[in-house]
Amino acid sequence: MIRALGGVATDMFPVCQPLRSKGNLVMLFKGCRRFVRTTCRVSIPGGSLSNELKAPPRFLRDKKIVPDADPPHKEDIHKLYQLFEQSKRLTILTGAGISTECGIPDYRSPNGAYSSGFKPITHQEFTKSSRARRRYWARSYAGWRRFTAAQPGPAHTALASLERAGRIDSIITQNVDRLHHRAGSDPLELHGTVYTVMCLDCGFSFPRDSFQDQLKALNPKWAEAIESIDHGEPGSEKSFGMKQRPDGDIEIDEKFWEEGFHIPVCEKCQGVLKPDVIFFGDNIPKERATQAMEAAKQSDAFLVLGSSLMTMSAFRLVRAAHEAGAVTAIVNIGVTRADDIVPFKISARVGEILPRVLDVGSLGVPAL
Repeated sequence: MIRALGGVATDMFPVCQPLRSKGNLVMLFKGCRRFVRTTCRVSIPGGSLSNELKAPPRFLRDKKIVPDADPPHKEDIHKLYQLFEQSKRLTILTGAGISTECGIPDYRSPNGAYSSGFKPITHQEFTKSSRARRRYWARSYAGWRRFTAAQPGPAHTALASLERAGRIDSIITQNVDRLHHRAGSDPLELHGTVYTVMCLDCGFSFPRDSFQDQLKALNPKWAEAIESIDHGEPGSEKSFGMKQRPDGDIEIDEKFWEEGFHIPVCEKCQGVLKPDVIFFGDNIPKERATQAMEAAKQSDAFLVLGSSLMTMSAFRLVRAAHEAGAVTAIVNIGVTRADDIVPFKISARVGEILPRVLDVGSLGVPAL
């Protein structure tokens, strides 16, 4: 119900459901909450969204890894703005699509890793095969410096600003790259992070940078080999057959890592070390999964940004929020697993639409 009071519009939202009014989608939330819509300009903490952003290094821009998408429509920007304005317990779930805009390739998009035949290592492969571990750590060690060169994008910065302004209750991310952290957010990392290394035997964990130093000490010629790539000698014997791929990965001739690459063991128990991420075929720790599920069920709105939701760990969160009565929405390029249950979907780049949402500039303030 909308009442006009002079130049101020007052909205009464008695239930939680989407409603179309004169062609516009209005989000209705649980309970009866009264809003006064003003035309004041709101300054979001955090400063400019664009001036502080750094362009990704050239090697991250060489390959088109972000799927094509039209600029977001004004109607979609307004609908997404309404969701931020009206929700009181908004949970955000981010996926790989928010990081491809920063130069980090994903798996499932048209230009993702799967399109080139890449197959990620599974938990079972890593734990059972020393050869698989050597291959993984050799490639990961070689590509680490380039991976960490990626900078947070406009979407990360916008979310951090909205979080500081109290417009977001919680952020859950499927990504392991810590770009949210570098932008100023503190998300729940559903699938862990590559910035920590852990022991599979005793559970000891420590920073990835320390592990990189250990790898360098055990394999001093590999550091020289990486420098050879940077100085124009990719694929040579001196560079151990390494070639920088356009998407930031490293190709390494098998003969150089199969026997000649050494992996550190746990300093506490001599056990097997693994990045603290959830590989395919692994399970999310129960405590972390419970925390994410509680956030989904307690939200009055659940927004997916840049995820196809093909992993059950992500899809079940959207489904739980939907079944609990939350308004659910998706911003993603391409199909998602939740398209049949989520009524509000926008096909756009997250980094293009979120800054425009902030630029709308007015805020619904609860009436006294």
